[in-house]
Amino acid sequence: MITVKDLSMRYGSVVAVRNATFAVQRGEVVGLLGPNGAGKSTTMKILTTYLYPTSGSAVVGDKDVLTSPLEVRQLIGYLPETLPLYPNADVHTYLQFVGKARGLQGAMLRERTDWVVQRCGLAPMYRKLIRELSKGYRQRVGLAQALIHDPQVIMLDEPTSGLDPHQILEIRYLIRRLARDKTVLLSTHILQEVEAVADRIVIINNGLIVGDGTPQELNQRAQQRQRLQLSVSAARAEVEAALNQLPDVGQVRYDEAADGFEHFTVDAAHGVQLWQQVSELVRARGWQVGILAPQVGTLEETFLALTAPKNGASGRQG
Repeated sequence: MITVKDLSMRYGSVVAVRNATFAVQRGEVVGLLGPNGAGKSTTMKILTTYLYPTSGSAVVGDKDVLTSPLEVRQLIGYLPETLPLYPNADVHTYLQFVGKARGLQGAMLRERTDWVVQRCGLAPMYRKLIRELSKGYRQRVGLAQALIHDPQVIMLDEPTSGLDPHQILEIRYLIRRLARDKTVLLSTHILQEVEAVADRIVIINNGLIVGDGTPQELNQRAQQRQRLQLSVSAARAEVEAALNQLPDVGQVRYDEAADGFEHFTVDAAHGVQLWQQVSELVRARGWQVGILAPQVGTLEETFLALTAPKNGASGRQG
């Protein structure tokens, strides 16, 4: 449903997006993840035809954003980072206006308005002026306007900004429900958001796509070392000394003592038989084992590894 190929955006000498290439399938929730200024919002603005790229191509559905911008806008619902609200209108009037602008009328307009009001939790605020709403409720109104015309593709720029924990859970549930028959691309710098809702993650940093895959795939790519979790019922000093004598062990970190076990993290370079070496040591020493298992890196560690500053990196915006 979304195909981006060699997309670039320059502002004079500043490169906001450089040769970005990725795709989003129907029914997929993809998180566009990156630090502030990485190029996320610029990419979203190009896909929604708000900006004209310097080079490259982008297709939404089967419509090119450069040659068929009006058709692209009909296919998408967009929640920008800056909410497109009229503060002096009440919620009802605003949603009616957006629905009519999207070509809805009569029974269809009423049906879609009722749907977004219910799904976005706006019933208590339906007749209030938008300027009187909390930031969280204004965010909900912004989401409602993106959904009112039942778009095929939904693009959300920081969709849970300003929401309390309960509201965040509701929006996450709504995103997952929408993905049953729609395509969702959401931009965020919040790791927990993509972990909670995304099927796949595209990581952008300094305008470059530095990662594209499931969290597990990205972790395997980014992880520089292999790690084991080990807990044994033995003296800490004895275990540390024995582990450090193994030929391929790079580092032994003591974590804690709990339930009669001493807990450690052991790491080594990829390609060595770390698990076999540690398990043989445990058997030889006769230690009682609580845990001996590979430790999977977190999304935060993956993100930091893929977005680590490079020497000579130039400034970007986005």
